[in-house]
Amino acid sequence: MTSQLFDLAGRVAVVTGGNGGIGLGMARGLAAAGAAIAIVGRNEAKSNAAVAELAAIGARAIAIAADVTDQAEVEAMVAHVLEAFGRLDILVNNAGINIRKPPHELALADWRQVLDTNLTSAFLCSQAAHSAMKQDGGGKVINIGSMMSIFGASYSPAYAASKGGIVQFTRSCAVAWAPDGIQVNAILPGWIDTELTQNARREVDGLHDKVLVRTPAARWGAADDFAGIAVFLASAASDFVTGTAIPVDGGFSVMG
Repeated sequence: MTSQLFDLAGRVAVVTGGNGGIGLGMARGLAAAGAAIAIVGRNEAKSNAAVAELAAIGARAIAIAADVTDQAEVEAMVAHVLEAFGRLDILVNNAGINIRKPPHELALADWRQVLDTNLTSAFLCSQAAHSAMKQDGGGKVINIGSMMSIFGASYSPAYAASKGGIVQFTRSCAVAWAPDGIQVNAILPGWIDTELTQNARREVDGLHDKVLVRTPAARWGAADDFAGIAVFLASAASDFVTGTAIPVDGGFSVMG
């Protein structure tokens, strides 16, 4: 019974930004549970390497080059997935960037780039996936927020706005699509050791030590810490869970 709850055999997952970091950690988890994976990203070499890694553990996987801020490319991506696998059951909206500047120094172009990449892409991909999921009787959408969905930071105004928006977008979709059998949830990563946060540690003085002091688990997270939560939110185990925003942060967000 327990194994059936988490079994993703025969399911198809799209992971945007799935060629590295948290996205690849989630893709590995979904693949290990039996899902076929479409890795979506602009860096074709990284995506092909991710597909090779997934194939090595026995997964059916493909790479799709797409700009997820472009509606036409997103619609073409979904069509590609349906042509390759015949269905689409799981969407992980993970693509994201950050431009670290205080609000008074952030250019409008910077603001738009971050909002489009982090938030508009989730809207476009979710909208494009909805009809395929509804047609097959349901699906799972997993949006990637952040601790910045909860907290502010002087150096991340656009990022924080986009990730706060992800939570509210998640709630709206959860309510709208519940009659279609689609559950929509968000994950809020804490400080995870990825390429994005390695840049942050170079740009923000003392960040590494401040994170360790505040995190009860006393470590930075790893990409593979997201394998389990991905499988849970993508599987039948979470069929009555929707509209949530779940921190995966080693206790960072509950530390006083």
